[in-house]
Amino acid sequence: MTEGLTPSQTVGPFFAMRLPWPDGPFVVPEDTPGAITIVGRMYDGAGNVIPDGLVETWQADPAGRFAHPDDPRGPAAGYRGFRGFGRCPTAVDGSFRIITLKPGPLPADGAGAAEAPHLDVSVFCRGLLDRVVTRLYFPDEQAANEADPVLASIDEARRPTLIATAEPADLADPAGPGTVLRFDIRLQGDGETVFFDV
Repeated sequence: MTEGLTPSQTVGPFFAMRLPWPDGPFVVPEDTPGAITIVGRMYDGAGNVIPDGLVETWQADPAGRFAHPDDPRGPAAGYRGFRGFGRCPTAVDGSFRIITLKPGPLPADGAGAAEAPHLDVSVFCRGLLDRVVTRLYFPDEQAANEADPVLASIDEARRPTLIATAEPADLADPAGPGTVLRFDIRLQGDGETVFFDV
């Protein structure tokens, strides 16, 4: 007689218990000149919000350098408190909020090619056995977005799921950074966010 396989277990929901920390949503301090706010909600395939998810971001600084000693161009410098990494759990209404700086373009494979400014985004939530990975591109970088080799590899109809949208000025928090961008994450269904096989 042989033993059957133990059923797989999904990740979470336990993120709010151990992973968040107070500075997690702040890639830079909120009062940093030029800081922007990324807001969004996480949705499941039925369109319901996901209240027990986690969003992590990793990005270059405005000069296109990473806050890591292994960046071949040298580590990020000159941006007070910039760490390049953010982490925010989703709230009861599925919302998340990250305060950051807009990154610069990155060199891409090929002579003179560049990737448009973007944030790498990892998503964790109930029902997933592993994280899923996507990107957030900026709406005011139309020419760079059109030339970006990663965006060019995606079906044109699905590209908008990777481009944040500008929030109306009256929705911006007057006490916080002035630029507010919305980036909703849809794990399945209509308008599903493009995820990458990494």
